Amino acid sequence: MHDKRWSSGLGFILATTGAAVGLGNLWRFSFLAGENGGGAFVLIYIACVFLIGIPIMLAELALGRAGGGSAIHSIKALITKTGSNNGWNIIGVLSVFIAFVGIAYYSVVGGWTVDFAVQGLAGKVASADGVVATGRFEAMLANPWRLLLVHSIFLGSVMLVLVRGVQGGIEALSRILMPALFIMLAGLMSYALVTGDTAQALTFLFSPDWSAVTGKTIIVAAGQAFFSLAIGVGVMITYGSYVPEGISLGRSVAIIALIDTGVALMAGLAIFPLVFAQGLDPAGGPGLIFVTLPTAFGQMSGGAFVGATFFILLFFAAFTTGIGTLEPVVAWMEERRGISRTRGTLLAGTAAWAVGIAALFSFNIWKTFFPLNAVPGFVGKGIFDVMDFAIASILLPFNGFVIALFTGWIVARLVRGKLGLPSLLESLWVWVLRIVVPLAIILIAVWK
Repeated sequence: MHDKRWSSGLGFILATTGAAVGLGNLWRFSFLAGENGGGAFVLIYIACVFLIGIPIMLAELALGRAGGGSAIHSIKALITKTGSNNGWNIIGVLSVFIAFVGIAYYSVVGGWTVDFAVQGLAGKVASADGVVATGRFEAMLANPWRLLLVHSIFLGSVMLVLVRGVQGGIEALSRILMPALFIMLAGLMSYALVTGDTAQALTFLFSPDWSAVTGKTIIVAAGQAFFSLAIGVGVMITYGSYVPEGISLGRSVAIIALIDTGVALMAGLAIFPLVFAQGLDPAGGPGLIFVTLPTAFGQMSGGAFVGATFFILLFFAAFTTGIGTLEPVVAWMEERRGISRTRGTLLAGTAAWAVGIAALFSFNIWKTFFPLNAVPGFVGKGIFDVMDFAIASILLPFNGFVIALFTGWIVARLVRGKLGLPSLLESLWVWVLRIVVPLAIILIAVWK
C-alpha cells in the first residue's frame, strides 16, 4: 500500500510548488507579458495572485485536509459534515474534469518541451535566424507522428512517476527536480542579465504603461494567476488531503505563492534581456519560447549550451506540473472499489492520452476543423484552442468562484483554528473568500 501522506513539510512544499511551477510560469507568463505590454500586466498579475490566488489556494488545501480524499470524495465528505446542499458537488466533479482535460492538452505542449530538449542536447536548437526557427517549429507541429511520439513519451513518463505513489513517486521526484529547476533558472537569469539588454528588459517588465491596459489585460492577468498557481484544477484539494495535521497551511501557501511568482519573474528576466539584445519582438505570442528564443540563442556565443539548458529546464517545469495535473484523476480512480493505484494510473493516463491525440491533430490533420464555430467566443478555434479557452478562461475561474463561496460560507467553521494563521488573518481570509474573491471574479468575467 502506498503511503498517502507527505513525509514532511518540505516534501509537501516542493511537491506543491512543482505542481504550480510549470509552463504557466515560463512559457505562458512570458508570452502574455510580451503581448500585453509588460509592466502593467506584471503588476496586475501579481495583484491577482495575492487578492484571488492565495485565498483560493489556501481554501483548496483546507478542503482537501478536512475532506481527506480526492476532490470528489473531499467535497462529498464536507457536504455530509456540514449538512449542506448536494449542489456543491459540482466543485469535486469540475476539479477532476478540469484536471483530466487539462493534462490531455497540456501533455501536447509538454511533448514540445521533450522535442526541443532532445534537439537542444543534440546541439540543434539554436537557429541562425527567425525564418529557420519558425520553419523548425512549424515542421514539428505539421508532423502528427512526431507530436504523437513526444506526447506519448511525456504522458508515459508522468504515469511512471504516479504509479510509485505519493512519497515514492511525486515527492521523491520533486525533491530532485525542483532544486535543479531553481539552479538552472538562476544560472540562465544571471547569464541573460550579464550578456543581454538588461536595462530595456527591466523597463519593459517593471515600468507600467497604464494607457495600454484594457479589460482584456485584466482578464488575461487573472486567468494567468489561476493557471500559474494551479488553482481550480483539483491539484491543491488532492495534495491537501496528503498533508499531516502538524503542518501550517497558511505558512506553506505563502511560501508556495512567493516561489511561484518569483519563478515567473525570474523567467521574464532570463528571457527578455536576450530577446531585446537581439532586437527581437517581445510580443512573439505562444511562439516566443519556441521561435524567438532559439533565434536569440543562434546569435549569441555559447548559444547552443544555453539553449539546451533552457529547454531541459522547460521540460522539468512541464513535467512536475503534468504529474500534479494527472494526480487528482488518479486519486479519484483509486477510491473506486477494486482499482489499485497502478490500474487507476493506467486507466486515467491512457484516457487522457487518447483525448490529447485530438488536441495534437488540431495542428495538422484537423487544422481546418473548428468544432464550436457556431458558439460565440469559440469562432475559429481548433480542438486544442477550444480546450485551452474552455479550461483557462471559463471553467477555472468558475470553479474558483464556487470554491470561494463554499469554503467561505459553509466550511470555514470546520477549518478555523487549523490553518496555522493568526485569528485576525484567518477572519480576513474568510471574508475575502465570502465577498472579495467572488466579486473580483464576477467583475473580471463581465469586464469587456
